[in-house]
Amino acid sequence: MSRIEEPLLRMFSEALSQVTKSFTTSSPPLPPGHTGESSFFPLVISRQPPRGWLRSVLYSDTLPVIVMASSSTGEGSSSSSMSQSQIAQRTWEMANNMEAVNSADEIYQYDGKQQQDILQAKPWEKDPHFFKQIKISALALLKMVMHARSGGTLEVMGLMLGKVDGPTMIVMDSFALPVEGTETRVNAQAQAYEYMTAYVEAAKQVGRQENVIGWYHSHPGYGCWLSGIDVSTQMLNQNYQEPFVAIVIDPIRTISSGKVNIGAFRTYPKGYKPPDEGPSEYQTIPLNKIEDFGVHCKQYYSLDISYFKSSLDKKLLDSLWNKYWVNTLSSSSLITNAEYMTRQIFDLSDKLENSETALGRAGLFGLDPQEKKTEDKLSRVTRDSCKTTMEALHGLMAQVVKDRLFNQIPQTQAQDPPQASQAQA
Repeated sequence: MSRIEEPLLRMFSEALSQVTKSFTTSSPPLPPGHTGESSFFPLVISRQPPRGWLRSVLYSDTLPVIVMASSSTGEGSSSSSMSQSQIAQRTWEMANNMEAVNSADEIYQYDGKQQQDILQAKPWEKDPHFFKQIKISALALLKMVMHARSGGTLEVMGLMLGKVDGPTMIVMDSFALPVEGTETRVNAQAQAYEYMTAYVEAAKQVGRQENVIGWYHSHPGYGCWLSGIDVSTQMLNQNYQEPFVAIVIDPIRTISSGKVNIGAFRTYPKGYKPPDEGPSEYQTIPLNKIEDFGVHCKQYYSLDISYFKSSLDKKLLDSLWNKYWVNTLSSSSLITNAEYMTRQIFDLSDKLENSETALGRAGLFGLDPQEKKTEDKLSRVTRDSCKTTMEALHGLMAQVVKDRLFNQIPQTQAQDPPQASQAQA
């Protein structure tokens, strides 16, 4: 271990032990030239990536999926440093269940006859639960998440190209649509339909035989589920251009959690009553969206999502990953998602007020059948509060670690020469 690495490790340990004592109202100073906002396309800076033990902490606070572009590392780096630089990438791939297909890359081969046989058989008409999982390529995932992030608080929309393999839907590529978006919905006009047709025809001309297999849109800050309008849109598409799937991405929560917040859904046929599947995975729903979520939650089901990459994707991701570490050190989820955190706190306040009112009525009139529902509401508010708190602490811990590492290094290096001279004496 070098003389510089030893004090870095020592300061890192001290920072982690003093995180709870370092919660101050002012944010640590940002690096020179940084405005506090996460740039979508970072500057090209050719430096070596940080050590693996540092990357494993700092990269968990950011969105490495969205930020994949630009600068290169030296070719003379040792194999050990290269393996350390891949720790954060491997962590992200494991968190998102990224799978690497074999060297033949057979999943990318398109069998037209097989697809025609499936379309003629139409097994999904006999079983509303026929499709159970969906596989998304790394290319399609990156394009969808970057598009969703570029919209900010406005919803965006796009289409996906792919194929089916038994009960599995495979998304190979995606493309954005020029739609008119608001904070709660997206409206596709004639221009979007013309662009859609032209894009698919152009893809066929260059040898991309996959058909449109679904659509995606974003829910900035309020989770992955289908609203009433989304359910109607998906039902319409499933009636006329099966197979079809709907994907929802939340770019705001993706940045807060460091993991892609995504959901894939298919609607049931009209009049179909699904069996009781028990409670689904819990997610935080804003108070002003709960009613819309609850009314339509039994009209669709979710698919298991996994991701895959080809041998070429692996090389490209390995190259791009080493180029983006600067953005990780110069950005903070506390700054990027400040507005989202504020909305979360206001939403928690409204939910607590409603729960308090319901508990007051239960205490005034004694026990009633609504008491259990009131307790459930309060427990959900508690879970939402814990989630918001952990995200804030996570971002603050990363800020404290970066402050301790980079703002304390000059002092440590200045103290090293006297210590070295004393040792020689």
